Amino acid sequence: MSEEAGSPPSVTAPEDKSLDPVDAALASLRSTLAKVRGCSEKERAALQREVEQLEAMERKLTQGRVEIVVFGEISTGKSALINALIGEAVTEVDVRGGWTKEVWHVPWEGSGYCIPGLDQSQIVLIDTPGINEVGGAARGELADEAAERSDLLIFVTDSDLNETEFTALAGLAARHKPILLVLNKIDLYSQQQREQLMEVLASRCQAIVSPENIVPASADPRELEYIIEDASGKTRREMRKPEPQVEEVKARILEILAQEGLALLALNAAMYTADKSDRIAVLRVQMRQQAAQQTIWTFAGLKATAVALNPVGVADVVGGAAVDVSMVITLGRIYGLEMAWQPAKELVVAIAKAAGWVMVGETITHFLSSSLKLLTAGAATLLTAVPQAAAAGYGSFIVGQAAQYYFEHGASWGGESPKAVVQRILRETDRDSVIARLKDEVRERLQRNPHSQQ
Repeated sequence: MSEEAGSPPSVTAPEDKSLDPVDAALASLRSTLAKVRGCSEKERAALQREVEQLEAMERKLTQGRVEIVVFGEISTGKSALINALIGEAVTEVDVRGGWTKEVWHVPWEGSGYCIPGLDQSQIVLIDTPGINEVGGAARGELADEAAERSDLLIFVTDSDLNETEFTALAGLAARHKPILLVLNKIDLYSQQQREQLMEVLASRCQAIVSPENIVPASADPRELEYIIEDASGKTRREMRKPEPQVEEVKARILEILAQEGLALLALNAAMYTADKSDRIAVLRVQMRQQAAQQTIWTFAGLKATAVALNPVGVADVVGGAAVDVSMVITLGRIYGLEMAWQPAKELVVAIAKAAGWVMVGETITHFLSSSLKLLTAGAATLLTAVPQAAAAGYGSFIVGQAAQYYFEHGASWGGESPKAVVQRILRETDRDSVIARLKDEVRERLQRNPHSQQ
């Protein structure tokens, strides 16, 4: 795998075919990053968060960092389960509900597992706030991001699933990642009750979680009273806390990773990249469409006002045409295309021809208004202002819409003829509302213009 400047080092020797999925995922991820870096400065600024997330995923994949995210309702023992797996108290555990306030990342250094051949490979356990925590919308968003990045999910419950838990579990299953359903606090149940609960969970979740991925645990056992007898035969009562019972959870995690670890890592990165790529594409389209529409209305209003208030006949028509060409050049830049004046002018002419009678009507209106201005030495400017503005602005609006379509399709008509595209735009445009908006703008500018007052 060839390395780009500034990119992480190669993760394995080229002949190691087992890393082909990782190579493919990395190539896809870096290709997406390159596309974003080729955007305009404004687009890059708006997509900064997506860029940072992709860069974080690139580091995760290159290092072989497996992320396991733990979910569950308040007080089901999520944090306690992580502590028990780690072997020490590394996350906050409290009797109060909703104590986990942030997303915790804890390296599981005692797992004894790493992705073969990947630099700095490690397992990270991630604790999240309770799914039913009141007022936890922002923290829920963080937990959702953690799930999106994760390679394996653990859902902790301490009884049969309630409606909130089942809905949350089904939502996690929609991410198409391995899920372990952990029945915690089994020390609170008899052997018969445990077996019944395991059967109920397997039955309810058969379409969501594989039976082998439903495992019992006792991450933070309650204290038990022991009777201690010394050498002399005397006894005393003493409360002791049993050791956590999380061996089945750990064994199942390591079994999944041993079987699928490399594939999970690569597949998750590829899915994550595809999702972000789609989101980036949508955001870019939305930003460009918004900028294009704003540009079109700005130039349409500018043309309407400039043409209407120009007291010199003919010059108003020439000036209006120049506005259209400038608008096309500006639209091209929005879509990352530089267009010189002459090609832009030719595009405007092509659109005008495709528009047919609409542009003919604008020309007639211009001609009549300009003629009246010439005959009255500019005195008829106020009389012709609004109708001429409406015709000029509407024509410019149509030119802008057609040019936007042209640039959206990579400086082409998308396999159609210019006439077909422009005629469709004309059919879909509410002419009356466009003209009404332009008339209002011209009237407002006339009122603000001291030279237009009689």
